Amino acid sequence: MAQTSTGAAMGGNLSSYAKHHLMSQLSELKKSPPDNVSIGLHEDQLHIWECMFMGPNGSLYEGGFFKALLEFPPDYPNNPPTMRFVTPILHPNVYPDGKVCISILHPPGEDKFNEQESADERWRPILGVEAVLISVLSMLTDDEPNLDSPANIDAAKLYREDIKAYKRQVRRLTQRSAESMYD
Repeated sequence: MAQTSTGAAMGGNLSSYAKHHLMSQLSELKKSPPDNVSIGLHEDQLHIWECMFMGPNGSLYEGGFFKALLEFPPDYPNNPPTMRFVTPILHPNVYPDGKVCISILHPPGEDKFNEQESADERWRPILGVEAVLISVLSMLTDDEPNLDSPANIDAAKLYREDIKAYKRQVRRLTQRSAESMYD
């Protein structure tokens, strides 16, 4: 199906409230984005945003450029968006397919299968896109990722068993991400 900048393609199946809410947040974030992040629409679709994370100074990801897609569900802001890195990245809280697994992106409420995570850490409709972006930046900056319930078991295992090899692999992917910006 061809994408257009009007009608259903622009907003997906978003409610009119979600469309208004997202347009307002996009406008604000374009004026004043968090440090090390730029955002825009993906193929003129309001329900999918492109995010470019510049690796935070002092982190293993410093100097890298990591593109991610942030996709909003039809019932946003009642439920969280999903984020997936398109640029290859190694982190225990990022699935091998690039999907980000952090508390703020989990649906609201308690999770009886994950007692380590409180409802206050999970998505709440009062949160916005900026909170998600800052949480992802924080994830990239943390010297000690959450290894209690990793999304990427191999990355967590490498981190635990051979931190030097983990750091080398992260730096290698970071270097590749920077080089790909000029391809």
